[in-house]
Amino acid sequence: MTKLNDRIMRRQGRVRGGLRRAAGARKRLSVFRSSKHIYVQVIDDDAGITLAAASSIEKSMRETLKTGAGIEAAKTVGKLIAQRAQEKGIKDVVFDRGGYLYHGRVRALAEAAREGGLNF
Repeated sequence: MTKLNDRIMRRQGRVRGGLRRAAGARKRLSVFRSSKHIYVQVIDDDAGITLAAASSIEKSMRETLKTGAGIEAAKTVGKLIAQRAQEKGIKDVVFDRGGYLYHGRVRALAEAAREGGLNF
């Protein structure tokens, strides 16, 4: 691996390690952002399964949004994941920003998920 990838993997490991210690029985809300889209999942680490997922690449999102890379897309995806998680009976999660700074799209997604009813 390159040095950059090593640093990214170490940062992700630090974030996830702290989350696992603090989470308890809560599920993990994991964010991935690329240059064109944003993706989010609610993950049960004990069972190793994804319980709910949403992204800006979904067909309904592509029809309504101008681009999948903006703050508006992140807000829409945040509201959608909150709705899908509540349908599965999940209210309390721990936020895994995946090593990204809590700024811009990541922050917009988190705030929209909180407004949608998720607690973290």
